Amino acid sequence: MTATADTNRPGAIALAPAAPLPEFVRPPATVLPPIDVARLIETQRLNAFVIRLVVLSWFVTFFDGFDLNVIAFAAPYLRSAYSLDQAALGAVFASGSAGALLGGLLFGFIGDRIGRRRAIVAAVGLFGILTLALAAADHTSELLLARFLSGIALGGALPLIWALNIEYVPTRYRATVVTLIMVGYGLGVCVAGPLSIVLIPRYGWQSVFVFGGVASLGTAALVWYQLPESLRFLMHRGGDPQRIARIVRRLIPERRIEASQLVFAPTPPPHSGNSTLLFAGPLRYLTPLLWLAFAASSITMYFFVTWGPIVFEQAGLSRSGAAWSTSFNSLVGTAGAVILMRFTDRLGPASLAVMPIIAVPLLLIMGLTHVAPATFMAMTALMYLLLGGSHYGIQSILGIYYPTGERARGAGWAASVGKVGGVAAPLLGTWLLMHDASRSPFVVLAVFPALFAAGVIAIGVIARRSGLTATR
Repeated sequence: MTATADTNRPGAIALAPAAPLPEFVRPPATVLPPIDVARLIETQRLNAFVIRLVVLSWFVTFFDGFDLNVIAFAAPYLRSAYSLDQAALGAVFASGSAGALLGGLLFGFIGDRIGRRRAIVAAVGLFGILTLALAAADHTSELLLARFLSGIALGGALPLIWALNIEYVPTRYRATVVTLIMVGYGLGVCVAGPLSIVLIPRYGWQSVFVFGGVASLGTAALVWYQLPESLRFLMHRGGDPQRIARIVRRLIPERRIEASQLVFAPTPPPHSGNSTLLFAGPLRYLTPLLWLAFAASSITMYFFVTWGPIVFEQAGLSRSGAAWSTSFNSLVGTAGAVILMRFTDRLGPASLAVMPIIAVPLLLIMGLTHVAPATFMAMTALMYLLLGGSHYGIQSILGIYYPTGERARGAGWAASVGKVGGVAAPLLGTWLLMHDASRSPFVVLAVFPALFAAGVIAIGVIARRSGLTATR
């Protein structure tokens, strides 16, 4: 308290007025430390968020595999309905792969410009609509056009879903996660056979395309509501900080995170429109080697996916037996991918060479010797295990060496150039089966696993010598 003085009294001392109390000063706000999101992702484990992302991706890859490959199981019926010879049927098969070649380029560019999520939704919605259009085709020309256009969307979806997934998982798990989501693709091919056996005899060949189209449209709606956008894309494009923070909290729910804390370590700028960046530094060797390996792998895989049911039917199986055999072998190929995936993460791309190296003599034996039908089918299953595992394996590394801003485009270019093999395979199959329906195609096909093995060994050597690792 401040004493007061009566200055009217004798001897009183006059006091100066008391100074006012200082106002309350609020202590400065605590400055929260920055959080590098890239490091946060790199140090996390495979948690519920990643598992949920993989499951959502399975829906995309499942119906991508189903819609692209169910035509192989409908082919015997299409051949009768449209009076198609093998050359015309090969053109129908190749038109889808040609569309997929263009789709990887187009949607890779779109994904780097508007975001992975929006581009994925657009691709899935489009291939759903265009798969329905296949069911409505009345003439061969309409079938070819619908198949080509649906191939564009089908070819665009996979590189985008790869790019999105690898941006949410640590480097050490990237090959594993991409392989796991491609299991969905293999399962889509596997289910296409039994479903064709059930639906086509009862409802006609159109029924499998109606099923695939409607289910794909449902998947497009699901991923629109549930699929997250790439965090790097959002931050590079100046996305809403609160939206980014919500995604990070879902990714790392055990930590309290504010939007103001989130940063990304400096990285190259997003999509520049300059394709030469795909050939910068060591990429000038790695990019063409990735293209070569994927194209070589695609030739063998697309040959068996497209012509498998007909080849097995010519080998003496019933139509339903040929479909079951092709579906079972697709499942075996998926199992090969699961076996291989952790070796790829731990040992690098050179580990992908083991399976095709074993496949080369196996294909030569199948083409040059005559074995009992049961033995031949067992050897075919082993071949699918080896070729399918390595094919899914190469897809798991297509985008990992490119910086974030070029990742969707790099993976899209690799997938599209690889689809050259997908276009060549049906045409090669047409020529081989028209000129010689024996087992000699297996001898020709043995060349391509050898090229694949040489390519991935070279990728591993160059990446190691240049010190290039999978980018964050």
